[in-house]
Amino acid sequence: MTKGGGPSDAAAIAKAVSAAPPEIGKHATVMAAGADGQMKELRAGTNGWMCMVDPAGDPMCLDKEWQAWGDAWMNKKDPPQPKTVGVAYMLKGDKGASNTDPYATAPTKDNQWVVEGPHVMVLVPDSAQLEGLPTDPNSGGAYVMWKGTPYAHIMVPVGRRPAVKK
Repeated sequence: MTKGGGPSDAAAIAKAVSAAPPEIGKHATVMAAGADGQMKELRAGTNGWMCMVDPAGDPMCLDKEWQAWGDAWMNKKDPPQPKTVGVAYMLKGDKGASNTDPYATAPTKDNQWVVEGPHVMVLVPDSAQLEGLPTDPNSGGAYVMWKGTPYAHIMVPVGRRPAVKK
């Protein structure tokens, strides 16, 4: 059941759950930003996952570790140390983010703006586990995004990166 129940809720739910594998999305809580900027529940879930559309319009699904991380990022506070490996899905890709600055809103000469295709994001319980992993998003595999910040995480591309429009 949805709270509000209108067709826009159904479309928002469909877009949000499209970020994850079907079995996760089917049972996930779905949240959306209201007109006041506050998150509202569109559908209750049963599996501990939360799917939403981020402020840029990109759908994502987050496990409990990522939900705590996301709350910290949105409120510009240090995230709690993950207790276990955290997983987030963005299987529809994104519209872009800086690879070096967690709060950049547009590309600059030096912030390594990346528009990523379908990907999985991973949090690790110990930031030392990130050592030795590449930070270059063009290395052809997994890389660390936002290294050296409290928001560092592993990006794992699982599909083709969109062509960059020039």
